Amino acid sequence: MHLRLARLFLGAVLVVAAPLAISLDAQVPAQEYAARRAAVLARIDSGVVIAFGEVDPVSDWPTFFQLPHFHYLTGFGEGNAVLLMVKRGGSASTTMFVPHQAEFMARVLGKRTAADALQRSIGIPGRDIAGFRASVDSLVAAGLPVYVVPDVHMADFAEQDSLSRGSRLVAQLRAAHPSLRVTSLDSVVNGMRAKKSAPEIALLQRAVDISGKAHIEAMKAVAPGCGEYEIQSLLEGTFKRLGGDRPAYGSIVGSGPNANILHYMADTRVMRDGELLLIDAATSFDHYAADITRTLPVNGTFTPAQRELYQLVRDAQEAYVRPMKDGVREMESAVAAREVYNKGLLRLGLIESDSATFDAPAGTNCPPTGCPQRALYAWHGYGGHGIGLEVHDPAQYYDGDHVFRAGDVTTVEPGLYVDPSFIASLPDTPKNRVMRAKLAPALAKYSGMGIRIEDDYVVTSSGTEWMSKGTPREITEIEALMKSASPALPGGGTCRPKA
Repeated sequence: MHLRLARLFLGAVLVVAAPLAISLDAQVPAQEYAARRAAVLARIDSGVVIAFGEVDPVSDWPTFFQLPHFHYLTGFGEGNAVLLMVKRGGSASTTMFVPHQAEFMARVLGKRTAADALQRSIGIPGRDIAGFRASVDSLVAAGLPVYVVPDVHMADFAEQDSLSRGSRLVAQLRAAHPSLRVTSLDSVVNGMRAKKSAPEIALLQRAVDISGKAHIEAMKAVAPGCGEYEIQSLLEGTFKRLGGDRPAYGSIVGSGPNANILHYMADTRVMRDGELLLIDAATSFDHYAADITRTLPVNGTFTPAQRELYQLVRDAQEAYVRPMKDGVREMESAVAAREVYNKGLLRLGLIESDSATFDAPAGTNCPPTGCPQRALYAWHGYGGHGIGLEVHDPAQYYDGDHVFRAGDVTTVEPGLYVDPSFIASLPDTPKNRVMRAKLAPALAKYSGMGIRIEDDYVVTSSGTEWMSKGTPREITEIEALMKSASPALPGGGTCRPKA
């Protein structure tokens, strides 16, 4: 899945002889969850730490899925729970508050873990949630400050949170205790989550393996006349069949012009001969999210123009990865990929020169001299983002000196998007009129092509490992695989005509 919105705009044939074996035995041990909670408490002198879990759904869809911070600290997969940790006078305690379940509801929804069974099941003493608020009020009355672990699903939207249980509790406590000091621990937990442990990397590898197998099945199935929704159903069915939790994000299956919509998720169009199909889809496994993108020709063979643009994106990806290792600044990778893009775009006639600019719409984040012309096509960065409990997860290279560190698990996802309508919408200035005239032949040649290639990597102390290496990405690999017999689509049949 492409880079976070804040970074947008600037910034040998594979033989598949047998189904991919997917091991489902990876897990994070209870001792690691306990160590994480202890690390949080070590960051405060004294106080009350509150972390809310996800609430049970109020409708039958979507199904329950635990919040990332809460899962990271507890591994507990049931709804309406609250973690309360208290540190004072050199001692600390941890309690999990859970709702009491009536016997009848166990027959309706399945049996929950009772409060008195939590110590045995997850190593945390339990209490009935009915006593939670009184416990918090008593601790606050004793003068202890409050620390809150935000209860949001996506860190991308944490600043907009005002409706979660955590935010409501904070508002109530502040109203009752005007002098109360409340501190968010979001940055603390994010900093911990940025470095992935060996069990976490193993879970991510399971998610990547399942996702790669689904992409392979999709490549075999794609053909002119196939609906984007048919490929989406094949992908997501494969995720589930191989043990995935659920799609790690909304599956992007964009054919033709839809490949130029970065977060296209309608998946309703019918593919046409001669077009490209961009698939950005992956599963999560035990809450850990993979993220893979492949672009392929709908009819199984890249046209010469498609090959040129695709190979440029692939070369930029390789340029980014080459210097990527423990202790290297992310900018070194970004500059290497940018140089490949600039040379390639100039060679293909898509920019006037390495330093050429254009006049952007008002409000665009560009230098006073104008935006570099490569930004007409490179709408996001060359690298990507951390993956983990969220598809956009913290990574160590985000902060400080922006250096890759062992334990970073990240995507690398360059893309090029040639959308003449976007270029036509630019301000009608002398500079832009000259640019449009000079670029017109290349824009016509590559018109409508949207290409992204995204792979998952883990940085180790000895180098960088390509986690998604089982998913074909070279032109020859993709074309060879697309000649394979199509798997049956959900509901039966295939998109391909009978021979």
